[in-house]
Amino acid sequence: HYAFFHLVAADSRAPRDGKFIEKLGYYNPNTHPPQIHFNHERVLYWLQNGAQPTETVRSLLSREGILLKLHLWRKGKTPEEIEAAYQAWKAQKAAKAAS
Repeated sequence: HYAFFHLVAADSRAPRDGKFIEKLGYYNPNTHPPQIHFNHERVLYWLQNGAQPTETVRSLLSREGILLKLHLWRKGKTPEEIEAAYQAWKAQKAAKAAS
């Protein structure tokens, strides 16, 4: 069996493997580099409406730049400013990985 995780929005009172509200992405740590795919718009929607990620999910969201977008949104930045900052962060991350 391989580890493979789905990121979901769920009620905190629901069991871990129980009912969920919406599937938001996945994380596959078995590949190199690990595959991480999130629906950025829906993840941001849930975070903006009070969803609380677990520590592990929070680190994955940070690695993907979603928490950067949320931080900028909370500071009142426009969608264009947020996207520009995200693209700059992504380019910086790619340059750092290449070196």
